[in-house]
Amino acid sequence: MMAVEAAEPTVEVAAEPRRRSLLRRIVRQPGGAFGLAVLVLLILVAVFADVIAPYSPTKIGAGPRFADPFGAYLLGTDDLGRDLFSRIVHGARLTVLVAGVAVFISMSIGVLIGLVAAYARGIVEMLLMRTADVIFSFTETLIALACVAILGPSLENAVIAVGIAGIPYYARTTYAAALVETGKPYFEGAAASGAGVFRLIFVHLLPNVLPTIIVVATLGVSMAILAAAALSFLGLGAQPPDPEWGKMLSDARDFFNRAPWLMFVPGACIAVTVLAFNLLGDALREALDPRARR
Repeated sequence: MMAVEAAEPTVEVAAEPRRRSLLRRIVRQPGGAFGLAVLVLLILVAVFADVIAPYSPTKIGAGPRFADPFGAYLLGTDDLGRDLFSRIVHGARLTVLVAGVAVFISMSIGVLIGLVAAYARGIVEMLLMRTADVIFSFTETLIALACVAILGPSLENAVIAVGIAGIPYYARTTYAAALVETGKPYFEGAAASGAGVFRLIFVHLLPNVLPTIIVVATLGVSMAILAAAALSFLGLGAQPPDPEWGKMLSDARDFFNRAPWLMFVPGACIAVTVLAFNLLGDALREALDPRARR
């Protein structure tokens, strides 16, 4: 009895070393370390944007028009005298919000569709997955454009549109992973023992496809950021005076010859953020792959 009681704490704390081991495998990869560092920095900037930014992002006349960078204003000012650094910092908050909400919409609906299709089979499977295939045949940006055309141009509608456009991506990935799990002995045994539909889907299937979903969601964030920036660039997403990076790119086009930094800075922010999430997703996939573990 004493031997059993002594072994219990080891079982309870076993999850903590596994989490540390996963983080170590991610950081050990240069791309993973870079992506994780950018992600942490982006979150910190988004949370403390009001403290970091020296001016309001919408304050007109915070400085002279087209002030050069690295002077009195770190990144210069735009055509209305707004501080570009303040707008970039607050734009990080919008980027985190847009990407997070859009991915949550896509993932929650898409994962549910994929799990139900893999479990139900038959006509339900055919109906759900063929619908997802039809939608998936169109590009994500085209679907988002159609949604915004129906809902109207605004940042909120752009988030909804990007979320809807990503649903087939998560549905197909989840369906493929869940279909493999339904053929394994543990799932067949649970079904044979009389487990209910809810238990089979959310207790047995979902936890076993979760690593795949996490990797897909990490990569999906970069696609959501690009799609939202593209909509804002076209004037269908964020509206003035929102400091959204894609909208800032669009507004700076007419002043490229006079103030090229107005395009370079938000463009570089988008590029680095997307690259970071792609590298982090690749590193996470490698870290979760049992074949890559030593």
